[in-house]
Amino acid sequence: MGSMAKPDVYITKNGDTITIKTESTIKSSQLSFKLGEKCEENTLDGRKVQTIVTLNGNTLTQLQQWDGKETTITRKIEDGKLVVECDMGGCKCKRIYEKA
Repeated sequence: MGSMAKPDVYITKNGDTITIKTESTIKSSQLSFKLGEKCEENTLDGRKVQTIVTLNGNTLTQLQQWDGKETTITRKIEDGKLVVECDMGGCKCKRIYEKA
């Protein structure tokens, strides 16, 4: 069911705080953070993780850590589209968002 969801993603900046808001008909989430500062995040699948987000060029990299595990999520604009890649232990997925 989750793979069929077509979420809307909003990335906004207010001062030095960045917010990533993801909305779908199934679930929604919001993460607000400052670059390079660790924060706590409650993920859509119910995990409570420590997250740190960095910016390198045009790539936003989010590292989530919990229970000795970690996931890396990268977001970047390519050809006018938001490309999101997730890597956990070598298992990777990619999702492409088009501007509405």
